[in-house]
Amino acid sequence: MFSLVSVTSLTKGRCEDTETVCNLVKDWTGSNKLANIADILIGKPLAVLGLVLFGLVLRWLLHRVVDRVVARAQDGVLPDHVTRFRRGGAAKAQVARDSLNATRRVQRAKTMGSLLKSIITGLVLAIVGTMVLSEVGVNIAPIIASAGIVGLAVGFGAQSLVTDFLSGIFMIFEDQYGVGDEIDLGEAIGTVEAVSLRVTRLRDINGTVWYVRNGEIVRVGNMSQNWARTVLDVSVSYSADLVKVRRVLEDVAHDLWDDEDFKGKVIEEPSVWGVQDLGADGIAVRVALKTAPGLQWGVAREMRQRIKARFDIEGIEIPFPQRVVWHRDERDAAAPAAQDDEMMDR
Repeated sequence: MFSLVSVTSLTKGRCEDTETVCNLVKDWTGSNKLANIADILIGKPLAVLGLVLFGLVLRWLLHRVVDRVVARAQDGVLPDHVTRFRRGGAAKAQVARDSLNATRRVQRAKTMGSLLKSIITGLVLAIVGTMVLSEVGVNIAPIIASAGIVGLAVGFGAQSLVTDFLSGIFMIFEDQYGVGDEIDLGEAIGTVEAVSLRVTRLRDINGTVWYVRNGEIVRVGNMSQNWARTVLDVSVSYSADLVKVRRVLEDVAHDLWDDEDFKGKVIEEPSVWGVQDLGADGIAVRVALKTAPGLQWGVAREMRQRIKARFDIEGIEIPFPQRVVWHRDERDAAAPAAQDDEMMDR
């Protein structure tokens, strides 16, 4: 509660041209004192309320603009699929792929929208707060100068933190990876569990959770974006008929392509690329299957199992290292020993 003396001391002076309430009361009453009191009790609160309302309306309008941009980003500009299939049975795989792409696009758009809204809210709050302080009579020049000094100090003292935040913003905007993706960050490889502006959390195949600062990420290998590919190098012996091997591999891959359980996993008809390597132990023949993102490892395991079973039926040998153990006869081993004894006697 202000005392009458403090109110009187605060109300000394003349009305300024911008103080509308003060000037109106002065015109009505002719009292400079009452005009200044009215300005403090009515004019200042109204001005502060007007600034707050202005900030809320501005924030609402900017958020509406962000929502429109996010909605447009969720719909997308290009169609989800660009691959034409030669078989009508691949429609199920295409629908699954389109659904996955649409879900990823929606998540990315919502993440960007949330980030933009947070930035807008912070900027509007800072600007309106400074204007309110100026309106109530606080000298904001030292505040602005102090903010600049603090900003410089933070910029020099927390360069790594600023780098992490900037890298996180660009990673989110560029959609380099998202939650659920299988990525390779160099030191850590695994499934992304969380992405923030400062750190990325992922879990490797052994269950270890890795926390990687965004500023330390110099390259990202995403194995779950849009589509993936299973590439198998199947080794056969040099005595095998390569024409027969190629035909068998094509049949096995085609059977997997026709399997109803893999309609949403293998998204294009497989192909046998041919001889990949002539090694010391055998010949490597390469088979490639285009799969939905993140499913290439399961498809590869199924293909290996089917290839092994089919090779056993067709009599195609898969080369493997073999060890030959040679045992010398005892009489053969004693003869060199007797010769050594005779040499020593001489």
